[in-house]
Amino acid sequence: MKIVGLDVGEKRIGVAKADSDTRIAIPVGFIEVNGLEWQEIARTARMNNTNYFVLGLPRSNEGNETQQSLYVRNFAKTLLQAIPDAKIRFQDESLTSVVAEERLRARKKKYVKGDIDAEAAAIILQDFLENLGASASPGNLSVEDLPRPTGSGGAPEPRNDGREGSVSETKGLQELQKVKDFAEKQSDKVILNTKKVKHKMKSSTKWITAIMILVILGLIGTGVVLLVKEQRHQEYLAWLEEQEAKMEPEVFNFMIRPGETIYEVKNSLIEVGYPETEVDEALNASYSYSFLQGRPEGATLEGYLFGETHEFYKSATAKEVIETFLKGMGDVIRENDLEKKYAEQGLSLFEGITLASVVQKEAPSPEQPTVAQVFLSRLNAGIPLGSDVTVSYALDTVDPDRQTYQDNQAALTVDSCYNTRVHAGLPCGPISNPGLSALLAVANPSDTSYLYFLTGDDGMMYYSYTESEHNQNIVSHCQKLCNVSL
Repeated sequence: MKIVGLDVGEKRIGVAKADSDTRIAIPVGFIEVNGLEWQEIARTARMNNTNYFVLGLPRSNEGNETQQSLYVRNFAKTLLQAIPDAKIRFQDESLTSVVAEERLRARKKKYVKGDIDAEAAAIILQDFLENLGASASPGNLSVEDLPRPTGSGGAPEPRNDGREGSVSETKGLQELQKVKDFAEKQSDKVILNTKKVKHKMKSSTKWITAIMILVILGLIGTGVVLLVKEQRHQEYLAWLEEQEAKMEPEVFNFMIRPGETIYEVKNSLIEVGYPETEVDEALNASYSYSFLQGRPEGATLEGYLFGETHEFYKSATAKEVIETFLKGMGDVIRENDLEKKYAEQGLSLFEGITLASVVQKEAPSPEQPTVAQVFLSRLNAGIPLGSDVTVSYALDTVDPDRQTYQDNQAALTVDSCYNTRVHAGLPCGPISNPGLSALLAVANPSDTSYLYFLTGDDGMMYYSYTESEHNQNIVSHCQKLCNVSL
């Protein structure tokens, strides 16, 4: 059966997956905590055909639960509400993120904070799988049935370098300690017996000498056993490290973040090793998905590569990668009935995705429904959208180095169908690949009636009904940001 591991944080949730047969946890990405994380987790579960989750339960160095532990337990309760048939297990963890970052750093590849969370989720899930034992099946275990890692309060014993010990290492140390304890007890017994014999046979120095020799030989033998055991343990640890290196999967994770443009996706594909010609062919290929129909002739795939993380075999072609993200967009459109909901707003599917791409670039997730309402109201009133992010996209297509349009006044006049400062209505196509929150914001805009908005220097959104109110908001809240070069 498939299992999903989660490293729960207040900003991001690391995600890993594993099969209970192979028992190898693989990091698959992360989910932003923005109010829509439950839908994303449910989607991840559906994609992996599972309702089984393992959550990392943080503990202090002393093995006690912390405030973060309570946060994870409350998270689990909410997850059960979002996915009523979910089976949730906890795996004690501490310093997991530190170990995860050390692993990523050792691989000498670029990584972001979300990659650390994903790696941490894989560590949590791997520990869980190893704790199950060789023959156990996770489906028939309860939380109480799980073997507890050794150490204070159930927390894994730390290595000398302060990192968490793996289950295999902890078991090896336990076995070594047992051997040492046994040897010490045996030595004590030999010494005690020697004293008794010496007391009874004071007259026989030969026997005393023989017994002392036996004692010495016994202690030497015990030392040899301990040395052999220690050597075997060190060899075992070296073998484990070698196996971990060998287990480097023939797969890689590729992520498209919400708001990335098709140009950024192209550069990312080239970065991971795909030839530029192959990437161009993939981005310009013809795909048969029904949701791609109805687009203007010559339209690119901009807007249709749904932002998330996928795992691919290293043998996958660039076209197979692109096709996977297209399929993800198709799933989102179908599952959320977007075509119908956009029609209720007077938009075609293409127009809805186009507007969502603008909303994605203009506002953070919590503000997107209100920003979508502003744009829809302006469309209905015949007022130009006046979106600066569309101007920036227009400049990127005709003057990416800003050689011609060197100041904002000139930039706002750029002659492009993407420039909504000059042309009324929507831009001629999407300007980014929108995420789920932006797509849903256009389908379900807020119940407000604003006509203007801006992002202030303090990062807050300010809305208004009239142009004079908007101009006052600029004076009061947007002296720096409103003058940033486009």
